[in-house]
Amino acid sequence: MNWIAMTVLLIVTLSTFAWSAGRRWRLMFVGQAPDKRGDQIGKRVGAVMRYVFGQVRMFRYPLPGLAHTIVFFGFLALLLNSIILWVRGYVPGFDFWIFGLDSPVGVFYAFVRDIFTVLVIIGVVVFFYYRGILRLQRLTLNAEGLAILGIIFFMMIADLVYEGAEIIHHTPAGESLFHGAMPFGSLFALLMAGLPEPALTAWWHVGFWTHAALVLIFMNLLPYGKHFHVITVIPNVFFQSLKERGRLEPIEDIEGRIEREETLGIRRVQDLSWKDILDLYTCTECGRCSEQCPANSTGKLLSPKHLSIHLRDHLYARQDELLGPARTGNAQADEAGLVPDTIKPEVLWACTTCAACEEECPVFISYIDKIVDMRRHLLMEQGEFPEQLQATFRGLETVGNPYSFATEQRAEWADGLDVPLRSNRPDAEYLLWVGCSPSFDDRARKIARATAQLLIAADVDFAILGPEEQCTGDPARRAGNEYLFQLMAQANVETMNGYNVKKIITICPHCYNTLKHEYPDFDGHYDVLHHSEFLGQLVRAARLKPQHRVAGQVVYHDACYLGRHNGIYDAPRDLLRAIPGLQLVEPEQQRDRAMCCGAGGAQMWKEEEEGDAKICHTRANQLLAALPGSEQDGTIATACPFCMTMISDGLVDQGHEKIARLDIAELLWLSVSGKEAKPAAVSKTAGEST
Repeated sequence: MNWIAMTVLLIVTLSTFAWSAGRRWRLMFVGQAPDKRGDQIGKRVGAVMRYVFGQVRMFRYPLPGLAHTIVFFGFLALLLNSIILWVRGYVPGFDFWIFGLDSPVGVFYAFVRDIFTVLVIIGVVVFFYYRGILRLQRLTLNAEGLAILGIIFFMMIADLVYEGAEIIHHTPAGESLFHGAMPFGSLFALLMAGLPEPALTAWWHVGFWTHAALVLIFMNLLPYGKHFHVITVIPNVFFQSLKERGRLEPIEDIEGRIEREETLGIRRVQDLSWKDILDLYTCTECGRCSEQCPANSTGKLLSPKHLSIHLRDHLYARQDELLGPARTGNAQADEAGLVPDTIKPEVLWACTTCAACEEECPVFISYIDKIVDMRRHLLMEQGEFPEQLQATFRGLETVGNPYSFATEQRAEWADGLDVPLRSNRPDAEYLLWVGCSPSFDDRARKIARATAQLLIAADVDFAILGPEEQCTGDPARRAGNEYLFQLMAQANVETMNGYNVKKIITICPHCYNTLKHEYPDFDGHYDVLHHSEFLGQLVRAARLKPQHRVAGQVVYHDACYLGRHNGIYDAPRDLLRAIPGLQLVEPEQQRDRAMCCGAGGAQMWKEEEEGDAKICHTRANQLLAALPGSEQDGTIATACPFCMTMISDGLVDQGHEKIARLDIAELLWLSVSGKEAKPAAVSKTAGEST
């Protein structure tokens, strides 16, 4: 082996990599947004062990997940082999003493190395099949991906060639070339056994130098493409957000920032944080996020994968400018906004904030916070947002609800039920947070009535705020109107703290998420339960007894802000299973892979972006497919008033208006009482406004 050639190879490749990696390191910190991620070290280490070394999320796609796991562990196993080969460039025949074939550990490692070499080849073939032959829509076929697959493939073949030549060189004449510790290397030895000595030596060197060089070339390609995640995945998983998924970070001192004319949200790439940029480095371009995205799967412009790619490409294209000596105060750099040149507004406004992309991403890239922060800039600084949201904001600002109905109508849903107001019963144990839709929308009022009737039947000590309740501000916050959200949050917290509220029951998952996870930022600390959780507790305690049969099949739709955002999947299902006669069936897209109804992220208050289909139509069809009987025999159950509206629209628009749509509270009330929840008699309904 030539030590001079090895020295040149190592110096050139390692110094080149150090330069490239150094630039990427410096570029990561052009992000100016503060982001502290050094807490809960034990939990972070556990996440790395589970999701990086355990590859847990990879197996959500079984065969690709298996192939990736094989390649991942293959590289770990073969890394030691690469180091041994580099040292052999200086010391021929070198082995770390413990890994030599004269030790049990060495024999074991030789066997593992040999097996993984072949398994990695199989994994590469699987990847090539998906990219080059099957050409899955979620994957991008490009030269970089094929080049990397080629490098890995030939590196593994070179290992087997070198191993085969090594076996021949070190096996005395007349002895068997088969070594149990290296079965595939032995196979190559048998294939090469008839070669003349010069040819055998040549192949020996080809195998050695191909592996020694390709692994270093591979390393130098990493900072320039999607395979950079080989290096960045561990820190990205380690530094993932540990906050509740449904919580958005508030803009601190928002009024002061407005007065100082500071940027609100994300305008330029510099407004990202270092962790946001690490996200961009780590995107594997696997497309799992986009395949699960309801907007993307219905033909909208939004693709979470391409959002990351476009931001990353923009960052790389400007790296000389951003890293140059004149980067501070550079007017051109300061004015280089992201929207609309890099990210089209239609991409941002198509997001339902359902978190399907974040649930699927194997490397824990966050998307919702980036999208909402770009919305914040567009709305609060540029005044650019979908026109339909203007009426929503006006209603929130003037009367505290997006329907623009008078505050005095908030408690009309409870006519005849003797539901107390908090002002009349300030010491009630529970506050029933009704929400805007159950307060004003005629269909959703039935859900509120059923919930209240169940609480009354269980003798729960509760009250409502009535006219004192206003929207939690969730639609404003998700749309990017952070200033309006904070005003509403502070007002609601002041009201509830004034009544010393401790326990809250919600009907709407959006209200649940906001009150539970976002109001603590404004001194609103409450024990919040969704009605599916609380009603389940009452059933288990026999305070509610489902006794009347409700025959038929029911398919349950998982609400995003109940399921993916808050992990509540079993409570609604357990409640449905407790109802005699009801048969729960599941759609193919269920639980953490349930498709969004299309209402989240303020989509409830605006028209969908142009696409191939409406999200609510697609989701309604998925639920229908789970009901094998006739429409009269099946029921679609929801646990969110927004979902009820969207699923109903999806069914009615497509001629399926006869199928029953009921909230879990309505189904439970049917079983407890044998009666349907009747709507309140009111002169005006919110349904007319939509």
